[in-house]
Amino acid sequence: MEVNFAIEGLKFMFLGMTTVFLFLLLMIYVLKLQAKLVSKYFPPKPASVAPVKAVSSKAETSEDEEIIAAITAAITEYKKG
Repeated sequence: MEVNFAIEGLKFMFLGMTTVFLFLLLMIYVLKLQAKLVSKYFPPKPASVAPVKAVSSKAETSEDEEIIAAITAAITEYKKG
């Protein structure tokens, strides 16, 4: 009784790859169904948009400059050490 291991290996490879492919297809359809169910029963809340200020004040500018100075100092200390 002669067994051709190459043919048997190809059979197992085909069986394994087919199993994985079918599982992935099943998973895709289940996730699509889940997304539909979640969006149906838990619809997304509308995003609230904050009003935008047209004019920037001097206080905001000085605060930004303080933040930039603090970041610059932190980077300088990090590079020293």
